[in-house]
Amino acid sequence: MEAAAEAKTEAKTETAAAAGAETEAKAEAKSGAETEAHSRSRTPSRRALLGWGGAGLALGAVAAGGTAAALRLGDDDKSPAAAEGEAVPFYGPHQAGIATPVQDRLHFAAFDVRTDDREQLIKLLKEWTAAAARMTAGHEVGEGAISDNDELPPDDTGEALGLKPSRLTLTFGIGPTLFEKDGKDRFGLKGRRPKALIDLPPFPGDNLDPARSGGDLCVQACADDPQVAVHAIRNLARIGMGRVAIRWSQLGFGKTSSTTPDAMTPRNMMGFKDGTRNIAGTETDRLDKFVWVGEKDADGWMAGGSYLVARRIRMHIETWDRTSLKEQEDVFGRDKAEGAPQGKRRERDEPNLRVLKPTAHVRLAHPDSNAGATILRRGYSFTDGTDGLGRLDAGLFFIAYQRDVRDGFVPIQTRLSRSDALNEYIQHVGSAVFAVPPGVRDKDDWWGRTLFG
Repeated sequence: MEAAAEAKTEAKTETAAAAGAETEAKAEAKSGAETEAHSRSRTPSRRALLGWGGAGLALGAVAAGGTAAALRLGDDDKSPAAAEGEAVPFYGPHQAGIATPVQDRLHFAAFDVRTDDREQLIKLLKEWTAAAARMTAGHEVGEGAISDNDELPPDDTGEALGLKPSRLTLTFGIGPTLFEKDGKDRFGLKGRRPKALIDLPPFPGDNLDPARSGGDLCVQACADDPQVAVHAIRNLARIGMGRVAIRWSQLGFGKTSSTTPDAMTPRNMMGFKDGTRNIAGTETDRLDKFVWVGEKDADGWMAGGSYLVARRIRMHIETWDRTSLKEQEDVFGRDKAEGAPQGKRRERDEPNLRVLKPTAHVRLAHPDSNAGATILRRGYSFTDGTDGLGRLDAGLFFIAYQRDVRDGFVPIQTRLSRSDALNEYIQHVGSAVFAVPPGVRDKDDWWGRTLFG
């Protein structure tokens, strides 16, 4: 009997170690040994592949191509923090995940608020903030994934045990419908809706799915390990159960934009580089001018924040793949090999807009064609299986941050939707806009405090 008990204890110890948790076997823990389930250290193991179906949320089908893409690591940031999977600071004047060097994986989720109780909503936001601070630091939520009482569900779902922080960032936003929905001032916030948080106008060619659009709240999870990003959204959804529910979510891989100066611009699913002139995280002047809401802007509670536009853009991959190289390059206004503007030699050469076709994407999206309108791009590619007709459901999950949606996304998309040659090969099928409050200053602060305070 003693030998059997010892064998059982050793088996539990080996299982906990394999999961990356620094806890002793339950039999020893009950006898008074201290547990280290909340140790700040993490084992250096990583997951190269993610079994998306284990996320436990209604994520939608992911094609084998999207899963295979999880094998490729990002090269946007060559800093030691990126190489070692270190943590990105959570506290600061601005939320992380905007000007932060772009990670290679995304899990974006929009939520509907189910409670009508203002205090319950505030309580949830405080709980979310505390959980976000722990997860971005590489810690487990609450009391962790392994507890002394095995009769209760653990606080953390456990799939990130043993994984590094992987530069996880969690960025929180507030949608127009939190302020007013169906004519109802839901939480006494109607008068505090920012003027810049507009309902986007309809654009020519839009075919928006309401089930993939809108939302009262959103959380953008970015990381270099897909399992870390999914774990974060899964745990926030679990914490919010009964008070919020996921309205829609999107997985993304292969970042299509860079915020790191001089980094190679990633390619989109059409094989082209786009957004070469994206705002870099080190360009404080451009960030202040085009991204961060200023102290003197009309809505004081948003100072230090930004506005997020998300668009799910379906690419007609099969049609594009049958298009000649010349036409592809004319559509973008870039050469496919180097990414240089047509008529130039290098990617970062300033384009001569007048020599490009009037319908070229580069020409129409350029600030000089839009009275200086400039946005910070942070998009990702996606593949969500097929549409039932053998065609890939793939494309770009476009994310843009700006100081004012009326001066950023709207004028640019208005011009593109009317004349862009790319419209023959794409269609916008999902849309949402959110106010992203300023950053969490310290452990006593929380997401949305400036709005509710």
